[in-house]
Amino acid sequence: MNEDLHGMVPDTSDVALLIIDVINDLEFPGSDKLACHALPMAKRIANLKKRCRAAGIPVIYVNDNFGRWQSDFTRNIEHCLHDDVRGRKMVELLVPDEEDYFVLKPKHSAFFSTTLDILLNYLQAKTLIVTGVAGNICVLFSANDAYMRDFQIIVPRDCIASNYKRDNDNALHLMETVLNAKTTVSTRLALGNMQQKAKRQRKASIHIECKTVP
Repeated sequence: MNEDLHGMVPDTSDVALLIIDVINDLEFPGSDKLACHALPMAKRIANLKKRCRAAGIPVIYVNDNFGRWQSDFTRNIEHCLHDDVRGRKMVELLVPDEEDYFVLKPKHSAFFSTTLDILLNYLQAKTLIVTGVAGNICVLFSANDAYMRDFQIIVPRDCIASNYKRDNDNALHLMETVLNAKTTVSTRLALGNMQQKAKRQRKASIHIECKTVP
């Protein structure tokens, strides 16, 4: 990692882990229904994040600004950790590390009016592992926008949560059948193999491009 103060860190990865809207106090109408599914989900995301880190896969937190245009990501973390809020245990499991990236979003999709496109282009990512809440809203909208940008999409079915299981299942079905997403459970993801396969595909693509240059 480059210690450059301007943030010019030469990170590249064909695969990236997106964690959507988990820095969340869950203090809104109906959130009690989401909370009961979100905590076990958070434990599984925490394990997946640890495995991604070991495999050299960068972690990107994409979080809603909750309609506050002066939102501060760090301040929101502190609020969730130190105030008596429903989402505190979830956030404790998923506190961002210093090397993680974060993006604030104003609406449902992780891509809409955010810097995510620029960051993913910088990382040269081609495959996105999409996790977080709510599965039938922000995760679904984000996966849809990723699909339209030609990313390969993986949505571990045990790493997203919605207010109701049926809504979560419907969202997974849509992402699998319409967005061509892989929806296997997180423990079955061969992350190291995934990185190696992506690197081989990148090298093959570069080789083909070089051969076609007149």
